[in-house]
Amino acid sequence: MSVPKTETIYTEAEYLALERESEERHEYLDGQIYAMAGESLEHGDICMNLSRIVSTALLGSDCRALSKDTKVRSGPIPKARYSTKGLYSFPDLVVVCGEPQFLDERLDVLLNPKVIIEVLSPTTEAFDRGEKFLRYRTYLDSLTDYVVVAQSMPLVEHFERQPNGQWVIATTATALSETVALNSIDCALRLSEVYDRIVFPAPLDDEPTPATD
Repeated sequence: MSVPKTETIYTEAEYLALERESEERHEYLDGQIYAMAGESLEHGDICMNLSRIVSTALLGSDCRALSKDTKVRSGPIPKARYSTKGLYSFPDLVVVCGEPQFLDERLDVLLNPKVIIEVLSPTTEAFDRGEKFLRYRTYLDSLTDYVVVAQSMPLVEHFERQPNGQWVIATTATALSETVALNSIDCALRLSEVYDRIVFPAPLDDEPTPATD
């Protein structure tokens, strides 16, 4: 996650007022506002591939895929008017099933995502795997699937909520020939399609090439 814009502590209401007037996207975590960095070409390609795959799979169902401009709130119910405890994030892809539930009449902060997919980058990977996932699985009762997608190598990890509430790693796929099944929304993520147009760096040799005279 990036460095906060300032050391100022903002309430959720103050953040929303600023964000709704801003031309740039900012995430919010426990009173601090973080500017979101621009994405690489690879990140953008993977996000578009995922959007195409998932939205096509959902045609005719009661589920829909929402763009990465959709804010998701994950946090405790505010006990005070000026609460600062919570996370507002912009997942790379969100799926909601049934009637979407929103924070207020602006209809721009989703409360009931079913599936969240994040495309990892060097600056966000630790946060996406750590604190963000912790908030998601703790506060989003509607969430059944969390998927993280690497962009520097073929790697898709699917975390799934079990009937008893525990989260497990359902699938770790590392080959372009593999498929990750999101059974909750009847969607198959074929890595060859997820990584369409992506050129990965050539693997380094395990042993250095011996020098020649």
